[in-house]
Amino acid sequence: MTIELYWLILTTLMTSLMWLPYILNRIMTRGLMPALKSGPADSPHSAWAERAILAHKNAVENLVVFAPLVIATHILGMGTSLTAQMCMVYFIARLAHYIIYTAGIAVLRTLIFAVSFLAQLILVLNLLGVM
Repeated sequence: MTIELYWLILTTLMTSLMWLPYILNRIMTRGLMPALKSGPADSPHSAWAERAILAHKNAVENLVVFAPLVIATHILGMGTSLTAQMCMVYFIARLAHYIIYTAGIAVLRTLIFAVSFLAQLILVLNLLGVM
């Protein structure tokens, strides 16, 4: 397994677990049975949980971009120490983005999002042979 695939797997696992905090909030605020019966239109009561939902959606939207870049890098054998580092940076930035977004720190949220975007951009430039 390449380092890039390793970070993709960790990023996918992390993204798949991001629903847990806001579901636990839903259970705590509504009780177990009402939380299990709630639909998509029903949202948690806590503001932080609302932000966690949005952060999770953002992570999923960006995973759709990140995953093909990593897979293409692997298939084409274009992995370098830089691409490995960018995959690690992407993972750390996405984790930080989720935490910062959930905490409601708007400006820092945007800056850390830019870091994850830059990591993706470097992967693209590598695939295009620019780097």
